[in-house]
Amino acid sequence: MIAPILSLTLLGLALGTLLGMAARFLKVEQNPLQDEIEGLLPGSQCGQCGYPGCTAAAAAVAAGEAAVTLCPPGGRALVEELAAKLGVSVDLAGIQDQGPRVAHIHERLCSGCTKCMKRCPTDAILGGPKMIHAVFADACTGCGKCHEVCPQECIDMRPPPVALPNWHWPKPLLAA
Repeated sequence: MIAPILSLTLLGLALGTLLGMAARFLKVEQNPLQDEIEGLLPGSQCGQCGYPGCTAAAAAVAAGEAAVTLCPPGGRALVEELAAKLGVSVDLAGIQDQGPRVAHIHERLCSGCTKCMKRCPTDAILGGPKMIHAVFADACTGCGKCHEVCPQECIDMRPPPVALPNWHWPKPLLAA
């Protein structure tokens, strides 16, 4: 009984040591600019920029393969930060600051075709075949992929519902 326990313990220690040494000596160094750019991006992994996630988008921006205007959810503020970080000039006239969006399904129009569920990268759409679907707003990144494929046109993009985490005190009106 002691021999198997001792052999598994020694095997675990030996393999753990080998993995630790491999992690130290075979470490791949990343571009520090890529890490800084990834920290600026929203991190929603929505894919609206055409890249599979914010890490790939940050790598493309750091390498100069993508423009600083690639992230629609980031809006004007992100473009300004990225331009300042990279030292490039950018025309902000064509950039819209629409704010966060969440998909909303009109239940009366939904036929339950499941095309939206298949395209959702975060599995934020709940439902089944030939059933009414609903959107789990906390999981929706607002990428709009479900809106693009809906044959019934029953999905629209709306501002997220006001709840305690996203509520803000309205600014007071200035006396004129």
